[in-house]
Amino acid sequence: MGNLNYICMQKFRTVEYYKSYALDFINSQKPKVVAKINWTIGLIERVPKVPQDYLKHIEGTNGLYEIRVQHGSNIYRIFCCFDKGKVIILLNGFQKKTQKTPASEIERALKIKKEYEQEK
Repeated sequence: MGNLNYICMQKFRTVEYYKSYALDFINSQKPKVVAKINWTIGLIERVPKVPQDYLKHIEGTNGLYEIRVQHGSNIYRIFCCFDKGKVIILLNGFQKKTQKTPASEIERALKIKKEYEQEK
C-alpha cells in the first residue's frame, strides 16, 4: 500500500486515541478500509517527515490536522492534534464526499479537541 518504499521500524511519533470517537468511526468501516487506515497510521508513526498526502494542517485552525486516507475512489479523514510534540491524538473521522471539508466536521473536531485539552 502507498508509494513509500521505506518505513522505518523506529517510531518518530506515537498515535493515540482520545475516547472512542475516531475508533468508532474506524471500526464502522469495511475491513480493507480499516487496513488502509491502520497502514496510514503506522506510516505516520514511522517516517521522519510525513508527506502532506497523509497528514495536513487544517487551514484557519489552531493545531488541528487531518490524517488523509484514500481507498479506491473513497476518501476518509481522521482529525487529530499534537500533544507533547511527538504524540498525535486522534479525535474523530468521517468519509469525505465533497471537495471541501464540511465546516460542521471541522467544528466537531475542534469541539472534541477542546474537550481533550480541558481533560488532560
